[in-house]
Amino acid sequence: MSTVSADVRVPEPPEHSGRHWLLPSAVIHEFEPDASRPGRRPRRTARDWIVDFTCFLLAVLVGIVGADAVTDNPHVPHALAVVDQWTGALACAAVWLRRRWPVGLAVATIPVGMFSDTAGGACMIALFTLAVHRPFRYVAWVGGVTIALIPLYFWLRPDPELTYFVAVVIFVLLTAVLVGWGLLVRAKRQLMLSLRDRSRRAETEARLRAEQAQQLAREAIAREMHDVLAHRLTLLSVHAGALEFRPDAPHAEVARAAGVIRESAHEALQDLREIIGVLRAGEADDAGRPQPTLAALDHLAAESREAGAKVTLDNRVTDPAAVPASVGRTAYRIAQEGLTNARKHAPGAEVTVSVSGAPGEGLTISVRNPRPDGEIPHVPGSGQGLIGLTERATLAGGRLEHGPQGDGGFGVRAWLPWG
Repeated sequence: MSTVSADVRVPEPPEHSGRHWLLPSAVIHEFEPDASRPGRRPRRTARDWIVDFTCFLLAVLVGIVGADAVTDNPHVPHALAVVDQWTGALACAAVWLRRRWPVGLAVATIPVGMFSDTAGGACMIALFTLAVHRPFRYVAWVGGVTIALIPLYFWLRPDPELTYFVAVVIFVLLTAVLVGWGLLVRAKRQLMLSLRDRSRRAETEARLRAEQAQQLAREAIAREMHDVLAHRLTLLSVHAGALEFRPDAPHAEVARAAGVIRESAHEALQDLREIIGVLRAGEADDAGRPQPTLAALDHLAAESREAGAKVTLDNRVTDPAAVPASVGRTAYRIAQEGLTNARKHAPGAEVTVSVSGAPGEGLTISVRNPRPDGEIPHVPGSGQGLIGLTERATLAGGRLEHGPQGDGGFGVRAWLPWG
C-alpha cells in the first residue's frame, strides 16, 4: 500500500503558464480565489481591452455607414438625421459599459435602434454581449423583442435599396446569427469552467484517497505495534515476575531469565525503532528487517519455549514458502497474539498451534490452550489485540473466531484465503 506525505495541501487552481491575458475576465476570476470575493468586480485583462476596443471600433464603423445611409435616405428629415447621428454616437460610447450592465445596455438599445440607424452597430454589440454574459432567459426576451420590432422598423423607415421583405429577412437572420454566436461563446466559457471544476474535484478526490490510504496504513502500523510489542513485553513481564517471586532461584535460572529479559527488551526497542521509522517515512515497506511469514512460526514457537511456555506446533503445510507473504504474515501475527494471550491469561498451560491448508482450500490456523491449573490470574488487558486480529483477517479476505472452549480453555481459529 502506498501512501503520501502527511503534508498534503489543498489543490490549487490550474495554472496557465503565465498567459492569463489570453483569457477573458469572466473566466480568469474563477481561477483566482481573491477575485471571487463578494463586492469585487473582476479586473479587465489585456484580452478584454482588445475585445472592447474592437467592439467599439466595429460599432463606430457600422455607425458611420448608418449615418451615411440616413443622410441619403429621402424618407428621413434632416433634423431626425442629426438626432440619429448624435444618438448613435452616444450608443457607441456606451459600448464601453457593456461588461458592467449587459442587460441594461441591451434593453436601452431596443428603443434607440428603432429610430437611429447610426446606433445599429452598438445595438448588435449590446445583443451579442447579453448572449455571452447572461443566461438564456434574458437573451430570449431581449432577442425576441428585437426580432419582433424589425418588421415595424422597416415599415416606418423603408430601406431605399432593398425591398421590405428582403430587408426584414436579412436583419432577422443577422440578429439570429449574433444571438447564436454569443450563446456559443458562453457555452465555451461554461465548458472551461466545468473542466476547471472537474479538475479541482478530481484533485480533491485524489487527496482524500491519499489521506484514506495513509490512515489505513497508520492503522495497520498500529496493529503491528500492538502485536509485536505485546509479545515482547509479555516475555519481560513473565520473567520479571519469576525473578520477583523466586529470589532464591538457582543462579543459572536467574541468569537465563535475565538474558531473556535483556534480549526481549532489545527486540522490543528494535521493533519500536522500526515502527517509528515507518511512521516518519510514510511507507509501510521501509522497515529495516523483513516482515515475518509463515516460515517464521518455528522460530516463534522456539522463542516462546525459551521463555518457559509449553508450546506444541503442528504445522501441516508442506511448503510454507509457497504461502503468499501477506497471508503468511497474517497467520504469523495470529499465532503470535494467541501465544501472548495464553502466556498472560493461562500461564503454565500447554498451548497448541495448528496450521493446515493448501492452495485453493485456504489456510487454517488455530491457537488453543486448556484451562490453567489453579486460580486464573487477573491480567489487565484492553482486548484490542483480538479486535485487531479480526480486522486483519477480514482485510485479508478471511475470517477469525475466538472465545472460551468447552473444557474451560480458550481458542482462536482463523481461515485465510490462499490462491
